[in-house]
Amino acid sequence: MDAEELRALRRKQNDFTDQVRETGWYHSFELPDGTSIHGPMSVEWERTRWARFPIPADLTGKRVLDIGAWDGWFSFEAERRGAAVTSVDCQEQEKYLWLHRKLRSKADYRNLDIFELPWVDLGKFDIVFCLGVLYHLRHPLWGLEILCGLTTDLAIVETFVTDGATWQDHVNDIPSMEFYETTELNGNMDNWNGPTVGCVLAMCRAAGFARVELIATDPENAVVACFRKWLPEPAEPAQEPPELLAAINPVTLGVNFNSRRDHDIDCWFRTGSTIPQKQELLLEVGEFGAPATLIHPENGGYYAKFTFPAGAKKGWNDVRLRLANSRFSAARRIAIDMPLAVERIAIAGARDSIDWESDRVNSTDGGHLSCWVEGLPENVDCGNLKLWLGDRRMAIMWAGELVDGRRQINARPAPDCPKGEQVLRVECAGVSSEPMIVTVI
Repeated sequence: MDAEELRALRRKQNDFTDQVRETGWYHSFELPDGTSIHGPMSVEWERTRWARFPIPADLTGKRVLDIGAWDGWFSFEAERRGAAVTSVDCQEQEKYLWLHRKLRSKADYRNLDIFELPWVDLGKFDIVFCLGVLYHLRHPLWGLEILCGLTTDLAIVETFVTDGATWQDHVNDIPSMEFYETTELNGNMDNWNGPTVGCVLAMCRAAGFARVELIATDPENAVVACFRKWLPEPAEPAQEPPELLAAINPVTLGVNFNSRRDHDIDCWFRTGSTIPQKQELLLEVGEFGAPATLIHPENGGYYAKFTFPAGAKKGWNDVRLRLANSRFSAARRIAIDMPLAVERIAIAGARDSIDWESDRVNSTDGGHLSCWVEGLPENVDCGNLKLWLGDRRMAIMWAGELVDGRRQINARPAPDCPKGEQVLRVECAGVSSEPMIVTVI
């Protein structure tokens, strides 16, 4: 298909604009009084779509968010099944409000753009619908990350795709997306992207969902179930749990994570099993699963990178790892959006790593300084701690666990650190220790 034929196809795809303009309705409804409302989406088709979703018939006790609710069929259906529903649309829809009154609905209706949701206190939701929204987003991956952060169990993503009928012919291709600058898709200005099926799946994984499953395709649409959690551990595991050696922030090399800017978790582990594939690595951070993006052997064990899960709770979170056919490892801990609480810092001693002499450090031959520090917070790490020798900042190599009220900190002097007596200071969260004299040799 040449470029002009493709443009002509995109201009007429999936366009219900005229019908919606005529009737004012997009969905069809069967009302309790026996009357019907007819929109381009028939009741039969809406029920078929609903039946695809891997959600229970009874939604009592569940919180459901419907993003891009329009006139509200999926919102009101979820409410009919017992859910507490919040409906969101970027523009107020008169038909939704009319139905809300007609049905005596208790759904919470908000006029918000998806990109406003992180700054509005709506809470978290067991189930989130994102139906026919993704291709309207200028920033689709960011939108999916927001979606992930709002979801505690399952999100349903349904969107226009460019290859709904042919995606199986190129499942191993690099995911791709068409970008529509103006009216290329359906002649509408608010259609921004046309992903392939593979691209939708890849973006949902990259957004942080633990499990991403394609549940249906139509010639112009794909429906994806995005789960926040792994399936339960096997009742009879075929493998021993891996040994999780470390879980750190790859930028700061510490245990602290900032949910607004950090995207990855680096882990090191050992296992007696054969070399696992990344799909077999199931990391759990707090209550949420985190998919692996990379794995390779390293120093007799393995190094793996995982996507940082959006929406994880603030504070300390347990990190556990299992293989597809094993139980979870013992937990490590990371701190998410956790402030540093420091009142006073004191250096209790310092020694050279080579000859273990007090109050001095050998700056050559790979030498480093070991010092013992009181008053450091529980979530101190290599990324939020500073050591100074004179006016030169030292490279922190290791921050140990709290033992008898002190932590051992190992740090290497700057290569150009002057010899002789220098002032050693420890700084954390803007609080500095009293200076201590250390001799650099």
